[in-house]
Amino acid sequence: MLIAGFPAGAWGTNCYLVAPAAGEECVIIDPGHQAAQGVEEALKKHRLKPVAVVLTHGHLDHVASVVPVCGAHDVPAWIHPADRYMMSDPEKALGRSIGQQLMGELTIGEPDDVKELTDGSTLDLAGLEFTVAHAPGHTKGSVTFRMPETSEIPSVFFSGDLLFAGSIGRTDLPGGDHAEMLQSLARVCLPLEDSTVVLSGHGHQTTIGHERATNPYLREVAAGLGAGNPAPRRGM
Repeated sequence: MLIAGFPAGAWGTNCYLVAPAAGEECVIIDPGHQAAQGVEEALKKHRLKPVAVVLTHGHLDHVASVVPVCGAHDVPAWIHPADRYMMSDPEKALGRSIGQQLMGELTIGEPDDVKELTDGSTLDLAGLEFTVAHAPGHTKGSVTFRMPETSEIPSVFFSGDLLFAGSIGRTDLPGGDHAEMLQSLARVCLPLEDSTVVLSGHGHQTTIGHERATNPYLREVAAGLGAGNPAPRRGM
């Protein structure tokens, strides 16, 4: 399997391209602010053909390049219905102005083809299997994508802004809820195998086992307790 990832834009949001191998079809995860050029470079480098864009949630730093990327390759975008409005109204999603200068850089709106994600569903795209888990807390429509373990590689978990290396997503923006975040961590993350590779929306790669042992929020959830609100991360 090929996973090509790069941090994009003002918030360093991780965008991922996932394919069975170089020269194959691929899925693009979270093409955010200023990600379009990086996507095109990765497609060319690995000779990939995109078949879909999938989104962990609707915040601007994860969806800002959806329209140009989907338009350039005539592919659909998948998003949870609770976050769909954010593609067309990012300021409402943030609860504060993001600045006229930044707004001028963006293509606001939906791509031509939008499909909605549901909890527990499985997406079969580009010869790959992604299991969707609804994980509210950071936003009402946050989801994660998990790829199954094979004989060659461990399971891969695209956590969006639910779980980071050493921390979790912020819950102080509209739609955020700390109690829901803890519930999502318990329901979605704790059952995963320690070997599961975590590729998050911001920051570096980790594993569930490492986070189970060291992440203060996951440790508190595992102990049946609640931690205080996290400090804001690089994402929105």
